[in-house]
Amino acid sequence: MHLITSLAALPDPLRGSVVAIGNFDGVHLGHRALLAAGRKLAKEKGVSFGVLTFEPHPRKLFRPDDPPFRITPPLLKYRQLESCGVDFTVSLEFNWDFASQSADAFVKNVLQLGLAPSHIIIGHDFRFGQLRKGDADTIRSAGLDVTQFAVVNNDAGEKFSSTTIRQNLRGGNLDAANDMLGWDWELEGVIVRGDRRGHELGYPTANLPLGDVLHPAYGVYATLVQIEGENIWRSAATNIGIRPMFEVKLGQVEAHILDFEDRDIYGKNLRVRPMKRLRGEAKFDSLDALIVQIEADCRQVRQVLI
Repeated sequence: MHLITSLAALPDPLRGSVVAIGNFDGVHLGHRALLAAGRKLAKEKGVSFGVLTFEPHPRKLFRPDDPPFRITPPLLKYRQLESCGVDFTVSLEFNWDFASQSADAFVKNVLQLGLAPSHIIIGHDFRFGQLRKGDADTIRSAGLDVTQFAVVNNDAGEKFSSTTIRQNLRGGNLDAANDMLGWDWELEGVIVRGDRRGHELGYPTANLPLGDVLHPAYGVYATLVQIEGENIWRSAATNIGIRPMFEVKLGQVEAHILDFEDRDIYGKNLRVRPMKRLRGEAKFDSLDALIVQIEADCRQVRQVLI
């Protein structure tokens, strides 16, 4: 998939494509139905299929004090879009200048002059431009073809929703979140040096800051991890949270990779895929009690994953 970060960099052959527009945080099953419709239409027209999205997520600009909420940070979102058959993604910087442009200016500068799409696909609730005044009719009035995709529900009649997925992840309901996503949610980041507490206890960990990514329910998880440069997924007992025994100020991911040879992986990218929440975080009376619990966690991870 081609990733394009400015309209000026859009290759001429991609003008005239079918383009889906949205934030697509989560790239969940509702998004995937919309993307499948776009891909099908592009194939019928004999053109490429692209996505127009925005970074950072507009909510980060408008509500900077909100707790972390992103289901899919940029790299993960792009990977999921590619898995949906998207040929190219245009990811534009969402800043105050961009947010302040009128709906008509967005249609003219971004759509007509920038992308020049043959057809546009948007979600049922998509709005754009200053004060969110733009909608499907605004696009149509400019002479562009647009399809506004209907609400998509699951078998239980529930709307596929990024908000609901966030609630499930924060509540530790991985299965419910993944059922709406249509894929197994994961975290990703660069391995950083920690305080080596795990190493001192005999259980070294690969550590990632959670940062702006949604913080799931804190606790110990059975996870699969993939180290940059490897094609295999390894089993790990992973603590996500603030470690009550050695409390840290910000939530982080600490993955003890099972049966892993001791080698330097600092600075490498790590994908962490939580498969089951084993327990919540806890503070123990002694280090010996903590070690006993870690040993039990590792045994449980083996039962779940191996």
